[in-house]
Amino acid sequence: MNKKLVIVESPAKAHTISRFLGNRFIVMASIGHIRDLPKSKLGIDIENDFQPQYSIPRDKTKVVQELKNATKEASSLYLATDHDREGEAISWHLVQAINVNNIPVHRVVFEEITKEAIDTAFHHPRDIDMQLVQAQQARRILDRLVGYKLSPILWKKIRRGLSAGRVQSAVLKMIVDRDREINEFTPVEYWSIDAELYKDDNQNNKGKPISFKASFIGVLGTHKQNRKLTIHKKQDADRIISHLENSLYSVNDIRKKDTQRQPSPPFTTSTLQQEAWRKLKYSSKRTMALAQQLYEGLPIGEEGTIGLITYMRTDSTRVAASAIADVRSYIIDKYGADFVPKNPRTFTKKTKGAQEAHEAIRPTSIRREPDKMKPFLTRDQLKLYELIWKRLVSSQMANALMHTVQVEIAAKSKEVDITYLLRSSNTMIKFPGFISLYSEGKDDNGEISVENPPLPELTKGQILKLLRVSTDQHFTQPPPLYTEASLIKALEENGIGRPSTYAPILSIIQSRGYVVKKSGSFYPEQIGILVCDLLSEHFSEIIDLGFTALIENELDEIARGQKELVPVIRGFYEPFEKDIIKAAENIPKIKLADTPTDEICELCGNPLVIKQGRYGSFIACSAFPTCKYTRSILKTIGVKCPLCSGELVERKSKKGSKFYGCVNYPNCNFTSKKKPKQPVGG
Repeated sequence: MNKKLVIVESPAKAHTISRFLGNRFIVMASIGHIRDLPKSKLGIDIENDFQPQYSIPRDKTKVVQELKNATKEASSLYLATDHDREGEAISWHLVQAINVNNIPVHRVVFEEITKEAIDTAFHHPRDIDMQLVQAQQARRILDRLVGYKLSPILWKKIRRGLSAGRVQSAVLKMIVDRDREINEFTPVEYWSIDAELYKDDNQNNKGKPISFKASFIGVLGTHKQNRKLTIHKKQDADRIISHLENSLYSVNDIRKKDTQRQPSPPFTTSTLQQEAWRKLKYSSKRTMALAQQLYEGLPIGEEGTIGLITYMRTDSTRVAASAIADVRSYIIDKYGADFVPKNPRTFTKKTKGAQEAHEAIRPTSIRREPDKMKPFLTRDQLKLYELIWKRLVSSQMANALMHTVQVEIAAKSKEVDITYLLRSSNTMIKFPGFISLYSEGKDDNGEISVENPPLPELTKGQILKLLRVSTDQHFTQPPPLYTEASLIKALEENGIGRPSTYAPILSIIQSRGYVVKKSGSFYPEQIGILVCDLLSEHFSEIIDLGFTALIENELDEIARGQKELVPVIRGFYEPFEKDIIKAAENIPKIKLADTPTDEICELCGNPLVIKQGRYGSFIACSAFPTCKYTRSILKTIGVKCPLCSGELVERKSKKGSKFYGCVNYPNCNFTSKKKPKQPVGG
């Protein structure tokens, strides 16, 4: 009897699945997409309802032929590509490319690559979901129209090699706008005042008073009508300090309350990328590559090759009931019954354009603890797996119980008829709950709570004594530059792109030289600002966040069968085409300004400048074209060459991949794909 053929995207996934299916199946990999729009032309028949003209890339012809040959020998075909729009489209393209017409075709989907999930999927096959395919095609067509129509405008008006994209341009604008907001920010001065107070009977074993700190709030009013004061000038701070130094202090009010903190939900694609940056400093690209490895399967000792996490492209925080039961059982065994809430915890996620309801990202078995996986995973794989594992376990743990004491202190001035208000507070953990295992990280602009030292036992009306008063000058701060985490969070909140597209978008705007990442933050380059300004002036809708989010919503509606592909694309393209025609006629050619340096040309003695070229910035002589001296801008990494002790520098290959080489090239040919870690002088 002929065997059944299963097609997946990657060889790693094929290897894992084949273990569970047995010898009645043959599992092969398409190695990603096998058809795409041609690179050499637009590939869309605009006059014929935007019909895409797909072709098989040259490097995929051998794979397609092998798949065709395999279908001739197979009794049936199972398409087991990923459970999302992209995976659905790959399945559809496979059917079109290999001309399957003589055997049954089934579509199977699963959230995790485990024996139970695979068995269930193959017992419940379905047809290809053409609504999801249409949504993916609509995205591909829209992105191609923008890229192939808009990029040539940038080539003609600024320089060759630039690109514009439907989503990447909106992301670029966010980074440029934030940088301008920071540069235009005017700091406002303000002063804080703190008083160190104590009570007579609160001393240490050396007889010295044990003080606590109270912060100046404002003026104490009657019937709780307090007046908050913001101090903007030093002379005002000095005046209030002089009053506080000659005041009578007493406890005006004491408030105590218990509060609860809930754990964060299990990871979605977006929150995993954010948290991996906050806690591990992994870029979104690196995070997704590692998650793909954990999902597709790794050899785990006697268990063999198995998927360690569920599918990593998801908008959902839903967790299967069986997985929740396993986690609750694990928590009871590990921490005790007090650490499990009475009822299983469920989470709802209200995100703009949330797509197909997959499960959240979770371990396929909670009993595979990170420590047990340590011998089988790389350092980076283990760190990400541990993050995912802890996030799921903590999500089903009991709330943390916090006890807060807030004390209001009256400072009645002896000099003027004013009673000032000061405040001191302290939060203690009564029951740790989930934070004994995990607590979510914070972005640069997040509020990080810090527990103050414990307050002494106080009673209302109690007299206090002043030890000292201090003041500090502050200035209001601009919003921080975007990091990987805060930018991804902003993209999701604004409905820009989809979590599965964040990593490639951030890679593209960096590879084009539009932005650069320094110390984890995104800075726009001169060329990025020029491109952003040109698009803002002449293609305002393309770069508008609201419009970009609207298009995403329409793609979601296509996926749900609520809208059709052609009307959505036509509604976008017709006004866009008019803008293209106007721009080609009206935009003047923009000359990139050179950036001066403090270096002198070694050939002619004229100043050297930084110029912008097709492949990025480079050093050149300001006397060009009379003097044609140029050189690359070399970024040293603080490591000596092991061959000649010269500095190692970061370089890029012709294909754009990063590598490290000796500054003394061509006299020294040392290169390394991995970044050497030995410090200079080490």
